[in-house]
This record gives sequence, C-alpha cells and structure tokens, in this order.
Amino acid sequence: MAQAAGVITTPPGDPIPARLAQLRADLNELFVQLRPDVMVIERVFFRSNARTAMAVGQASGVALLTAFEQGCEVAEYTAAEVKLAVTGYGNATKEQVQAMVERLAGLARPPRPADAADALALAICHLGAAPWAQRKAVIA
Repeated sequence: MAQAAGVITTPPGDPIPARLAQLRADLNELFVQLRPDVMVIERVFFRSNARTAMAVGQASGVALLTAFEQGCEVAEYTAAEVKLAVTGYGNATKEQVQAMVERLAGLARPPRPADAADALALAICHLGAAPWAQRKAVIA
C-alpha cells in the first residue's frame, strides 16, 4: 500500500480557473499513483470571510468531483470532529493537532506544513470512524 502526505499548491497569481484545472490534474495524478480506496476531506464551515469560503468551496468541489470520477469513496468530517478524534478536544489548536499526529503516526517530527498535518489528522479521524460507520450500517 502506497503512503504519502503532502500539500498541493498552485501559483496564487494564476487565474482561478487555471488553478482549479491544475488542482484537478494534480489530484488525478495522485489517484493514478496511489490508487486510494477513500478520499477524506474536511467539511468546511465559514462564519465570515466570504472570499476564503468561496475559494475553499471551489477547491473542495474540484476534489469531490475528481474523487467521484475516479470511482473513489469520499468521507467528510468537520474540523471539530477531526480535532476531537485526534486530540480528544474539539477546539484543539493546530499545534496540538500536529503534536498528536506526530505521536499517533510515529513520526520523528511534526508534519510540515501544517496543512499536511491536517490531512493526516483527517486520515486518522477516518480510520477511527470507519469501523463505527461499518458497524452502524450492519445494525441499520
């Protein structure tokens, strides 16, 4: 099984459609390389800053579409759900999440950048939640 963690970035000065196209191309390449069974994504909630919410929503939409086109299952969790699963506290700081990801994943140092730690935290959250979801489906 391939293992990887990282962050996809696009040039901030590029037009939004070009950045979204690059994100889709990079995600497709990762799907081909890694052949994941599931893609875990953060369900984002914004109370302010509509500009950030729009950009994140667009990128999330591309990620969801790409996973669907690749036939990959998608699981979504809120930041609070992830923090609770990884640290035991739904309002944990980024530093606390990084430290627990380091410990739980047996890493020599905290994952950098912080977004890579967030991605690993999503995976850890899903690994804990997936067995419950499977048991719940059998019961229902």
